[in-house]
Amino acid sequence: MTVDEQAWGRVLVLHARIEQELGKALHRRHGLGLSEYRALGKLAAGPRGGLRMQELAEAIGLNQSSVSRMCARLEDAGLTIRDLCEDDRRGVYSVITDAGRKRYAETEPTYCDVLHTALDKAASDPELASAVAVVRSP
Repeated sequence: MTVDEQAWGRVLVLHARIEQELGKALHRRHGLGLSEYRALGKLAAGPRGGLRMQELAEAIGLNQSSVSRMCARLEDAGLTIRDLCEDDRRGVYSVITDAGRKRYAETEPTYCDVLHTALDKAASDPELASAVAVVRSP
């Protein structure tokens, strides 16, 4: 195995562990999936609180179909609404609601705390310490 393959393998293991910890904590404490949390964050930071579905898909690394299903769940929960693009009627926006902003604000401290703790834990693993150091470098 090459040095690059070994390094990439460490990054993948680190990513999988962190994602698993974040996902479990968000679901258990807030009833929100990791992709849903990230979508709310991207929408909250987006212009006028919304993004085109394709932009949202690219921003959180999901395909169009997965984003459509996720947005339907967020809409059902009252956290987002769909809105048609004024310039292009084919374009559909997902827009965060006040309830979505509130849920995101309530959830963000959990995300940050779990991320920090999970990175600390991974940093104590000799196999992952170098990957954590790279992730944490400015």
